[in-house]
Amino acid sequence: MSTAGTLSHDEQRLAELGYKQELKRGWSGFSNFAISFSIISILAGCFTTYGVAFNNGGPIAISIGWPVISLLVLTVAFSMSELASAFPTAGGIYYWSSKLGGAGWGWFTGWFNLIGLVAVVASVDYAAASFLQALLSHYNVNFIFNFTSESIKYNAHVVFALFALILIAHGLINVFSSHLVSLFNGISVWWHVIGVAVIVVLLVVVPDHHASLSYVFSHRRNNSGFGHGMYWFYVLPLGFLLTMYTITGYDASAHVSEETHDAAKAAPKGVWRSVFYSAVIGWIVLLALTFAVQKGATKAIETSGFPAIGVLDAALSTAAAKAVLLISTIGQLFCGMACVTSASRMTFAFSRDGAIPGHNLWRRLGSNRTPTWAVFFVILFALIITVPAYFPNSAGIPIAFFAVTSIAVIGLYIAYTIPIFLRWRQGANFQTGPWTLGKKYKWVNMIAIVWVGLCVIIFCLPTTPAGVFGGKEFSWSSANYAPIVTIGVMLAVTIWYLVSARKTFTGPIRTIDELDAIEALPDISQSP
Repeated sequence: MSTAGTLSHDEQRLAELGYKQELKRGWSGFSNFAISFSIISILAGCFTTYGVAFNNGGPIAISIGWPVISLLVLTVAFSMSELASAFPTAGGIYYWSSKLGGAGWGWFTGWFNLIGLVAVVASVDYAAASFLQALLSHYNVNFIFNFTSESIKYNAHVVFALFALILIAHGLINVFSSHLVSLFNGISVWWHVIGVAVIVVLLVVVPDHHASLSYVFSHRRNNSGFGHGMYWFYVLPLGFLLTMYTITGYDASAHVSEETHDAAKAAPKGVWRSVFYSAVIGWIVLLALTFAVQKGATKAIETSGFPAIGVLDAALSTAAAKAVLLISTIGQLFCGMACVTSASRMTFAFSRDGAIPGHNLWRRLGSNRTPTWAVFFVILFALIITVPAYFPNSAGIPIAFFAVTSIAVIGLYIAYTIPIFLRWRQGANFQTGPWTLGKKYKWVNMIAIVWVGLCVIIFCLPTTPAGVFGGKEFSWSSANYAPIVTIGVMLAVTIWYLVSARKTFTGPIRTIDELDAIEALPDISQSP
């Protein structure tokens, strides 16, 4: 049994929160920041969901929408940073809700978080597979032939196979080397910074034509199929998915708290700094991409499965397009690896507290003290929820990808907001950590709560007339199944909780007994 003399401050703080140090604590503050920065990945979200904003709102949704929405996202990040400082545990937001509101709040927060994290893994790795397929085609490794219904199906099957292989690769890396994951996350930060610089230079120097300021900052587009009278209150908000999906997953800094040195200070900084720097750098990338839109190429861009690729092909030389696709694809692969890390840690923590069926299996650690079976859980269910992508619609538009991204945003942001609300409700009674908002929490928390509530409604909406349930044009291959999956899973979880789990689930389970805690924490009241 450990004694006070052998425990570090981080271990003492963790013991106070009720947990033994099981995971290996080898991450620096930079590594903690790096994993959230990698998961946000402007090389992933900015390129893969660029078309959502381009087709639903147009350039104005990108040039103006991105910075405005980024400021709103920062209110969520600042609110979460305060909580991460107070409760530096692997359970992250699930633990926060449990401590602030009780077991029931923790239960639902955990499940929304789990749904969102698994969906993030699915969406990032599926997009990476799509970009990898496009990259290979630029090197004449072609998986698609003439643009026919059969070739669309074949292409979807190839992308799905690549997706499965990428998932497996990310799972193996996470299982066999925590050190390698930390190293890759550190490389990922510089890959994103240097890679973005290269991409911006190419997009500025190579194109023969650049769009005007008027086009980039005021032009509107509505390629959704809905009436133009719906632009401001329906179509444009659909384009918000670009920002909300790209800047998400920053709860990773909280999930790896138990592996981070000086976590009560490093984790909150990792949360808000990853959002801030991603917002600034991402805006630069998006502006460069939008200025590169070529005259006469908008039709091809609109009909592309991933319009950002259409912009690159039209604006750049073959060599430059290859370079940008290579940089973006590798960035997405780094992102997907980090997403698996974050999701598996949350799965481990939630299983440790008995909240997932088969929890005794999912909480097992491998010989190198990594959550092996939790990684397998994440990979398996990420694959399952993306199965509809194997059955594409006739236009070749990846509706399933956009649905999975919506699931990720809905699940994660609801999970983010529940403990923020509970913290706001506690007011001055909340015991802060070293990093605090002070009295500013009153308005920062409330802005975050209201904004997320609006976004949840928006991302449950049909994205095309063919996706309107009961409509004449309705087709399941065009439906946004995000609300179906999210509501379906949460309905099952709710029934389970009311019928059985509320009798046995009591929230976070201490892994250190009271005697251990007392002996380990003689001076905890003096901790900063």
